Amino acid sequence: MTAVETHITYSNSYTIEHEGVYMTQEEDWDRDLLLDPAWEKQQRKTFTAWCNSHLRKAGTQIENIEEDFRNGLKLMLLLEVISGERLPKPDKGKMRFHKIANVNKALDFICSKGVKLVSIGAEEIVDGNVKMTLGMIWTIILRFAIQDISVEETSAKEGLLLWCQRKTAPYRNVNVQNFHISWKDGLALCALIHRHRPDLIDYSKLRKDDPIGNLNTAFEVAEKFLDIPKMLDAEDIVNTPKPDEKAIMTYVSCFYHAFAGAEQAETAANRICKVLAVNQENEKLMEEYEKLASELLEWIRRTIPWLENRVAEQTMRSMQQKLEDFRDYRRVHKPPRVQEKCQLEINFNTLQTKLRLSNRPAFMPSEGKMVSDIANAWKGLDQVEKGYEEWLLTEIRRLERLDHLAEKFKQKCSMHESWTGGKEDLLAQKDYESASLMEIRALMRKHEAFESDLAAHQDRVEQIAAIAQELNELDYHDAATVNARCQGICDQWDNLGTLTQKRRDALERVEKLWETIDQLYLEFAKRAAPFNNWMDGAMEDLQDMFIVHSIEEIQSLITAHDQFKATLPEADKERMATMGIHSEILKIAQTYGIKLSGINPYTNLSPQDISNKWDTVKHLVPLRDQMLQEEVARQQANERLRRQFAAQANIIGPWIQTKMEEISHVSVDIAGSLEEQMNSLKQYEQNIINYKSNIDKLEGDHQLSQESLIFDNKHTNYTMEHIRVGWEQLLTTIARTINEVENQILTRDAKGISQEQLNEFRASFNHFDRKRNGMMDPDDFRACLISMGYDLGEVEFARIMTLVDSSNTGVVTFQAFIDFMTRETAETDTAEQVMASFKILASDKSYITVDELRRELPPEQAEYCISRMTRYIGSDCPTGALDYISFSSALYGRERLINTPLLPPHTPSYSLYPFLLPKKRKHPQTHLPTFPPPPPPLFLPMWSERVQPFHCPSTLSFLSFFSSFKFFPPLLAPPIFFSRPLLSCSERARAEDFAQIFKRMCLLLPRFEKRKRGMCQVLH
Repeated sequence: MTAVETHITYSNSYTIEHEGVYMTQEEDWDRDLLLDPAWEKQQRKTFTAWCNSHLRKAGTQIENIEEDFRNGLKLMLLLEVISGERLPKPDKGKMRFHKIANVNKALDFICSKGVKLVSIGAEEIVDGNVKMTLGMIWTIILRFAIQDISVEETSAKEGLLLWCQRKTAPYRNVNVQNFHISWKDGLALCALIHRHRPDLIDYSKLRKDDPIGNLNTAFEVAEKFLDIPKMLDAEDIVNTPKPDEKAIMTYVSCFYHAFAGAEQAETAANRICKVLAVNQENEKLMEEYEKLASELLEWIRRTIPWLENRVAEQTMRSMQQKLEDFRDYRRVHKPPRVQEKCQLEINFNTLQTKLRLSNRPAFMPSEGKMVSDIANAWKGLDQVEKGYEEWLLTEIRRLERLDHLAEKFKQKCSMHESWTGGKEDLLAQKDYESASLMEIRALMRKHEAFESDLAAHQDRVEQIAAIAQELNELDYHDAATVNARCQGICDQWDNLGTLTQKRRDALERVEKLWETIDQLYLEFAKRAAPFNNWMDGAMEDLQDMFIVHSIEEIQSLITAHDQFKATLPEADKERMATMGIHSEILKIAQTYGIKLSGINPYTNLSPQDISNKWDTVKHLVPLRDQMLQEEVARQQANERLRRQFAAQANIIGPWIQTKMEEISHVSVDIAGSLEEQMNSLKQYEQNIINYKSNIDKLEGDHQLSQESLIFDNKHTNYTMEHIRVGWEQLLTTIARTINEVENQILTRDAKGISQEQLNEFRASFNHFDRKRNGMMDPDDFRACLISMGYDLGEVEFARIMTLVDSSNTGVVTFQAFIDFMTRETAETDTAEQVMASFKILASDKSYITVDELRRELPPEQAEYCISRMTRYIGSDCPTGALDYISFSSALYGRERLINTPLLPPHTPSYSLYPFLLPKKRKHPQTHLPTFPPPPPPLFLPMWSERVQPFHCPSTLSFLSFFSSFKFFPPLLAPPIFFSRPLLSCSERARAEDFAQIFKRMCLLLPRFEKRKRGMCQVLH
């Protein structure tokens, strides 16, 4: 095996290169620190005592470390004692070159152990160089006393420090963080002794303010009872600001080697603690999931009825309050629930991953609390929420329209009622019976003018009826009042028509009796009536209320108003012509001395009425201009709001889409490690969180638009609902992607999967993910497996698909692919390993007592086991004995215990070879020819029903046995599988021949080297 050499630099004078990494850069031998008298004194004493502890075994010792090693004899003797090997024979002479030769033999032996000494020469040792001599001794201590220390995958200094931390963790006032300051008060050394030999020290009587007493107690007890020589002085350690680290490490390593025999029980306890901690954590996650799911479903259940309440309010103010309440729900109440839903999915995925990695059954939530149930409930909430918002906006538009129509209805009714006031009484008069001829004619003409006026008002009545009908169709809350008023107007209008017709009939009967008519009055009446109607219509139009939603609509009203203003000069000419008729009447009357009654018999309109209405029209025109310009300003402000919203939405929408694509690329990118991917995703997540202010600003613009009753925007295809949905999907996607990478890291760390294997899995997945959507179709998945060396039949592939696609979605996700490949390439803790650990704690008994559990396990895990273990049933067990076998089996749910039967003395137990336990095969069983019944089996392990007991029959039977294991592909017949026949097909092949077969088969599969060695041992 090639040694990996690590350089350890001693200041600028010499360098030691040693196999294995057991010193870090801060441990380098610094020249300035070495010159410190306190440190030199501590190292001299410690290293001298350490050397003497080994030299005493050879019946000698040293007094002065730099002088007694100068001739090399005791140095060679020290190396022989601590290594157990013989060094070359030393030179007997006392000359300088003899000493140098002996020292060189010692240095060469150190180098042969994987330590490369640089800049340390025999001349410095022979010359008594203190610095070089201490450095050489420290190197020997590192190599033979510290390097081999290993605690939980850490070695050398780190392993020794971790061992000290674990052993002293339960003790008060002890916090071991290094090998200098942490040991000054002496409590750490006393805690180490008390942990392993509580009978030697009463730790409760020790005081932190008595460091010298504590240190001397530890030194004396260690020297007297543990055979650890006193290597340090308490006063030197206490009075030195920072004790020498190498001296402390040398002394503490002696305690490690003294107590190394007690580590097996601790390792077993640690394994049980680990398993129980995982189980407790999983139970806590399950309870948290159930609680969070119940709260979220209860909130959805309470929220949906509120959103389904579609009882419309009768006023605009009440509906605006409903809309404001809905906005508060969207801004305040829903976002925390969205986060809870996302966290719930993350917790569920994490829990399932942890259960799968710890070989536990999958978590099945309570009925109605599955992730799919919550997703369906959330989907129903979104649908109801969307319908509620659409209903609110529709109701607001309806109420706005109703208010406008109701006001318009009232205005037209008031104008109509004002016009019809007294008309029925006028039509019912019989003044024509006593009138003169002129008066009769006047009455006739007056009636004709009335009929003309009546016909002109027909459109107004029809408009009133149409408005009333529309109010009824829009479910106006005061529709009864509207209908009653409209019905009164219609009834009155019908009565007016009847009375008008009756009066005309009467006037026509007497018209023949009268001949004279005043043409000028008649002409005035004829011209004044339509002009008056025009002015009435103009005033009505100028005072008419309007509602628009765009600049184009208000521009059309402005255009119509401009067209109306263009007709004013012609109307003024018509007014002047009408007024000229009246002037002509006055002129004729004055000329011919006619006495006028002052009343035009043909019309109620007077010139003053015409003038007043004309002045009113001229006054209303600029007011109408002002109203239109104000509306233009309002619509322009609305247009700015539309453009402002569109400008942000057109940026945010594509930004969200781009981030979604980038996240999807990061999740399948094979460049870099999972930690680098995690950092990249965390950075993406932070950028997304920082981008939230833009979403809030867009929400503000959306609120301003809704408050301004803006319901459409032609400048963008994005609505606020699109942005919200995209933002929620982006948050969910980044959280789910981070969770997937975390699960991959968890899988890698728990299963021992290397980064190269994960990259290989990811590269294979990316290659066969032809649609680049993070999923593979079943055909692509089959091709991927074949490319990785799987030989699949239909039945086996169907079984694999049930593992990677348990929901029958028809696709294989990247996470499912990683989980499958992880199960295929890694091993997990099993019930048998936990049983073996309990058996160690129970001192090989088939039961365990409460005292043993509380002594070996931390209190929390011990009580957990006691509360869940069943009583052991047996005749030779004490009261209160617990059954750890059934408890270990229950920890793994559906996993079946494997009982190893009694085997012959020469047959090894299969519990020692867990890699021989068969697993689910990737390949279908090879069908082999049937042979005569084999002899009795050599050993009969209880495996699954698929594997027959192993015998020693012919070559083909042996190949059939190997084909049942997970790590061998289906084997062909021997003439095809091997380049030449291995054995004759005799029915009784020797065990040695089968061992040779297995070795040759394993040479074809180098990556199964470990399993090859284990199987060879069994076969031999």
